[in-house]
Amino acid sequence: MNKIVECVPNFSEGRDLKKIERIVDAFRAKKNIKLLDYSNDKDHNRMVVTVTGEPEAMKAAIIEAVGTAVKEIDLTRHEGQHPRIGAADVVPFIPVKGMHIEEADALAKDTARMLAEKYALPVYLYEKSASAEHRQNLAAIRKGEFEGLTEKMKHPEWKPDFGPGERHPAAGASVVGARMPLIAFNVNLNTDKLEIADRIAKKVRFISGGLRFCKAMGVELKDQKKVQVSMNLTDYTKTSIYQVVEMIRFEARRYGVAVSGSELIGLLPLQAVVDTASYYLGLENFSVKQILETHL
Repeated sequence: MNKIVECVPNFSEGRDLKKIERIVDAFRAKKNIKLLDYSNDKDHNRMVVTVTGEPEAMKAAIIEAVGTAVKEIDLTRHEGQHPRIGAADVVPFIPVKGMHIEEADALAKDTARMLAEKYALPVYLYEKSASAEHRQNLAAIRKGEFEGLTEKMKHPEWKPDFGPGERHPAAGASVVGARMPLIAFNVNLNTDKLEIADRIAKKVRFISGGLRFCKAMGVELKDQKKVQVSMNLTDYTKTSIYQVVEMIRFEARRYGVAVSGSELIGLLPLQAVVDTASYYLGLENFSVKQILETHL
């Protein structure tokens, strides 16, 4: 059985379509690599790519894509709603088929080392690959963002795992690691008041006492004149989509605000859709085996 790994690199460019296409070209027409999806957001000024493939082919494609991002993206001129410390901000490796998390971890570390060597890029390891407990959480590594990275890296506890001890002048630093599947899911609110989204995000996210496997923050969508609660669900089997939607709906009522829609970034496991459908339709004993396409 071939080993298949998924990678969902996040790049700090969501507005310049030519730059976006040049980065994504690293995943096109490559042997043993399949580009599944990529989406950009102007407000976040960020792009998320979803790609699967065999480990060695994946490593080569990621190294090429990050190299393009380092060349194309200048964070000294970058602004957007989403936190970031690097041009190639975060590069997670997720085991999909014939692989264990330990193998994804080894692949992540080897890729991180090569990125540091090839591009003189500081690289931090996170999640299952973290070299210390305080580096497991991506939010902790990104705290202070690109602008605060120079000062942060002076402290021994924030020395990068690979690469130089100071930030890349334009590309900052990258975060690489192995993790289990994550769902990037946003809920939009029919208000333009960012403080409301911030307060709701604080109630929902685990770090503030909310749902165990939810990371959340408030984001302003200026073009749409509304705000959203932007989330990462790090274990959908224990913190589901319907749980976060209903909790946000509940918290929004106190401000006289309603949920106006939701947004999925990238891909999600079929089981997450099944769980959500079961909840909202009140289906009893519903299983993914009852979906026609799973039998084809």
